[in-house]
Amino acid sequence: MSDGPNFSLPKKQVIIAAAVFFVFILLTKAIVVVPAGHVGVQELFGKVSDRELPSGIRLINPLAQVNKLSVRTQQISETAIVPSKEGLTVEIDLSVLLSLEPKNAPQVYKTIGLNYLNVAVVPQVRSVVRGVTAEYEAKALYTAEREVVSEKMFNQLEPLFKKRGLRLEKVLLRSVKLPEILSTAIEKKLEEEQRAEQMKFVLDRERQQAERKRIEAQGIADYNRIASQSLNSSILKLRGLEATQKLAESNNSKVVIIGNSKDGLPLILGNE
Repeated sequence: MSDGPNFSLPKKQVIIAAAVFFVFILLTKAIVVVPAGHVGVQELFGKVSDRELPSGIRLINPLAQVNKLSVRTQQISETAIVPSKEGLTVEIDLSVLLSLEPKNAPQVYKTIGLNYLNVAVVPQVRSVVRGVTAEYEAKALYTAEREVVSEKMFNQLEPLFKKRGLRLEKVLLRSVKLPEILSTAIEKKLEEEQRAEQMKFVLDRERQQAERKRIEAQGIADYNRIASQSLNSSILKLRGLEATQKLAESNNSKVVIIGNSKDGLPLILGNE
């Protein structure tokens, strides 16, 4: 039997220490932090809870596992080689903006998993892009009709995403690359159309100016005609007054006849 110091702990203290350690482990497992812009989905023994955990510090079953899913806007960039309506090969660069609806996070995790973007979203985007571009000619994809194409892609993708618990925000058709010969021909045609529109504008402006000058000349002619008629009438009246005055000043006897017209002159009949 050794006479040295005894460092062994009482059995009761060992049990207490083990219990405290076990409680500490449980507490660390029962507290989870869900980052901002995320929701948590609990899974316990293969069963997924239907209630999502909002961001913040949360108390959970220490035996449960919490999977964190982002509910922020996410961007998928896709470059695809697709056919046009006339069978040409077109390279399209587009972006799709989408987000996960928080209330749908448990269902998305249960049916698709954490990698839902690559599993469900990207294949649908590729399929819709190919289908829509096949309905348009290459020129439409290259010119101002690009917005119409983007809108059609959005309208076809939105119900598909909604069915999966995702919210589609926007489809951006960033660039379209055509075969070099075709793109050069289209650019040349667009330049010719712009020149034709410019020439049409110039011709319309010249026609408007010519019409304005014609109306102005017609107005001047009408004014001169009316003024000439008025002047001739005044001269005739003046000559009539002069003749009447001379006849009235003669010494012969006269007979004066006055008409009922306001512009008429008195008629003087004299004897020789």
